[in-house]
Amino acid sequence: MNFNFDEIIDRRHTDAVKYDGMKEMWGRTDLIPLWVADMDFATAPFITEAIRKRCENPVLGYTCKPDSYYQAIIRWNKQRYGLEVEKEMIGFVPGIVPGIGMAMNAFTEKGDKVMIQPPVYHPFRWLTERNGRTLVLNPLKWEDGMLRMDLDAFRQQIKGCKLFILCNPHNPGGVVWKEEELKAVAEICYEEGVLVFSDEIHADLTLPPRTHRPFALVSEKARMNCVTFMSPSKAFNMPGLTASHVLIFNGKLRRKFRQYMDACELDLGHAFAFLAVEAAYSHGTEWLDQCLAYIQENIDYVDAFLKAHAPKIKVIRPQASYLVWLDCRELGMTQDQLNDFFVEKARLALNDGAMFGEEGVGFMRLNIASPRSVIEQAMKQLAEAYETL
Repeated sequence: MNFNFDEIIDRRHTDAVKYDGMKEMWGRTDLIPLWVADMDFATAPFITEAIRKRCENPVLGYTCKPDSYYQAIIRWNKQRYGLEVEKEMIGFVPGIVPGIGMAMNAFTEKGDKVMIQPPVYHPFRWLTERNGRTLVLNPLKWEDGMLRMDLDAFRQQIKGCKLFILCNPHNPGGVVWKEEELKAVAEICYEEGVLVFSDEIHADLTLPPRTHRPFALVSEKARMNCVTFMSPSKAFNMPGLTASHVLIFNGKLRRKFRQYMDACELDLGHAFAFLAVEAAYSHGTEWLDQCLAYIQENIDYVDAFLKAHAPKIKVIRPQASYLVWLDCRELGMTQDQLNDFFVEKARLALNDGAMFGEEGVGFMRLNIASPRSVIEQAMKQLAEAYETL
């Protein structure tokens, strides 16, 4: 069947952070919200139907994890990525960021060094700092118009670290890492005794013809020395359900994490978590393929429009995800001026590039997972603001 990604859905007054959070963030509500990383498309209908069906029973009691939940995750990883997963390797976590925070506390101690690669998803930084760990930075470098790993610096900066958090695919840069990059990371971290957390929440949003490479598939060393975080929440637009999972292939690491989770019963889930994941992974292929095609068309449109009407704003074309990294450095503005330009002149709410680290200064992050008409209006407003410069 054909799914309608052009439908305009009014999300205001639903406590949606993307819309109802604008007042707190910018002090106004008249901006087109293109910031928070969820989609303005209707959540996949087979997911909402599964929730509706569950609500036919009026008792929302304690919920166990059915075997069908585990089997859906196993099938999806096998069919989509060729990744062999067994039931005991899967653990529920209430969202990727909480899961990373829990795993950080399970596997490291206060004061331990944790390395990240800015510009990168900002919770990596504050999870590290708020949990009393020591932050180590391995900034990415520009190569052929894309962010790539600086492996020479990585080899030196990883020494003495206990943990490396890998964003795979990368947010905000939209990078699908090369096989040789992932292999080098796996080898270096194994030799240095550094555990790898691989955040793969954007994996299902990898844009054809590229394919996602799970870190655990890179080598046996990678498989035995990683904790992988996955979720259908981004790809099927269900982040409000906080239904994510962790894959741990090393039995010793798995037992340690489970001991930590069991101590406070952190992996119980809720009445809609398991059925939503099962529905996404059991019925989602056709919907996701159409969604990715629509996202790609939106990226193509924004890229062509800015080249024609605002050429000093460069689109870093994502290889994965609906998040577009905009290089605005040619505008010659300070970051405060850049934010003012997008808010006051273009009347758009984007993510400030600086929130991803100082390497993000001069950049903005644009969420293009909205109906085409919304993106067209946003680009019209941006072009009008650009003409005033």
